[in-house]
Amino acid sequence: MANRSGKSNRGFASMDENKQREIASKGGKSVPPEERSFSKDRDLASEAGKKGGENSHGGRR
Repeated sequence: MANRSGKSNRGFASMDENKQREIASKGGKSVPPEERSFSKDRDLASEAGKKGGENSHGGRR
């Protein structure tokens, strides 16, 4: 459903900015730092970063 500006009034992007921040911050707090897989394995974190770069538009040659 759209409002008068033509934008949807549903979903995360339509929420108040502070509400978005509140929800997004919960994701980072849900797992203690010592339990995060990338904090345990720097090689795993590095490999994931490389894959992300390859899959983004910046990874084109």
